[in-house]
Amino acid sequence: MTMADETVLERVGPRLRAYRQALGLTLSDLAAQTGLTVSTMSRLETSQIRPTLEQLLPLARVYGIPLDELVAAPAHGDPRVHLRPVRKEGLTFVPLGINRGELQAFKVIYPAVAALPPAKFHSHPGREWLYVLSGKIRLVLSEQATELSAGEAAEFDTRVPHWIGNALDDIPAEIIAIYGRQGGRLHLADV
Repeated sequence: MTMADETVLERVGPRLRAYRQALGLTLSDLAAQTGLTVSTMSRLETSQIRPTLEQLLPLARVYGIPLDELVAAPAHGDPRVHLRPVRKEGLTFVPLGINRGELQAFKVIYPAVAALPPAKFHSHPGREWLYVLSGKIRLVLSEQATELSAGEAAEFDTRVPHWIGNALDDIPAEIIAIYGRQGGRLHLADV
């Protein structure tokens, strides 16, 4: 084993703990989702034992990240992100990066108004940021509506009931949205 491999292995435990804590999971929660024991999880996170592939695979699945990212393997190859778009409630979400448990960016495509489902307000802890790439969107915070056109941006506290939709009847609107952990779960749950 090379010195670089040893260094990667030494850093796995703290990375496992950081991912678990970022998702707000306890060792018991994680054990229930992976089939690993609480004791094994604790020993992995404190680097008392070296992880095996059989242990890392379910952890990577729960954390929603590739195995090489979980262990911080040295970067190589093609840096492009190849993630599939997700369709939900008439919208198309195109991930712009790999979900690391905190902030995640998406290109969101809103169909023309006639194709949108009825407004459904959401409220959750966190913040949301958006930038309009094309078209025009309507952002409603509580009862205050704001229309944003291409080139405009908005940021807001997501504890305020909010809804975003296309403001135009005939053309789709596209935005870049950055969601915190709670917003990502809410917008893309059950997908």
